[in-house]
Amino acid sequence: MYMILKLIQKLIATLNSDGTPGQVAAGMAIGTVFGLTPLLNLHNLLILSVVVLVRVTFPAVMLGWFVAVPLGFAFDPLFDELGQRLLETLALNPVWTAVTNTPVIALANLNNSVVLGSLVVWMIAVFPLYLLFRWGVGRYRATVYARLQRMKIYRAVKASKLYNVYRLFRPE
Repeated sequence: MYMILKLIQKLIATLNSDGTPGQVAAGMAIGTVFGLTPLLNLHNLLILSVVVLVRVTFPAVMLGWFVAVPLGFAFDPLFDELGQRLLETLALNPVWTAVTNTPVIALANLNNSVVLGSLVVWMIAVFPLYLLFRWGVGRYRATVYARLQRMKIYRAVKASKLYNVYRLFRPE
């Protein structure tokens, strides 16, 4: 129960963070790759490096990962089928041979049908996901959060000295 409340608190904190809706949405869209694809692969290390280098909201990356994990498991058979078809395409055989024989790129496990299929689906879906998340974060901030800020209980808690002391010691 405590973990669920903590997760809801992090979700609300992420959606209300100082980041722009674009930064939050980009973090969520990028984070979905960790949930859709098998985690221990070279492309996830590269994407994590990109997350560190660009201005996206890191809690949003974690939120995107959390949201995408059940989808990744649910769509694994689809990813496997797509990856298998890509690996069996005769026109792509030289590509797969080069990928398998290149020392560092071979660590990407692109010869695994689930890894390949899920990565291709994520690469196709990342921009539409970004647009969807950006719209959702903007709508949330304009409606739900704006209503919450007008509530008397919210203003009372924000104005209290206890809340200010909590903010001093709250780990970010």
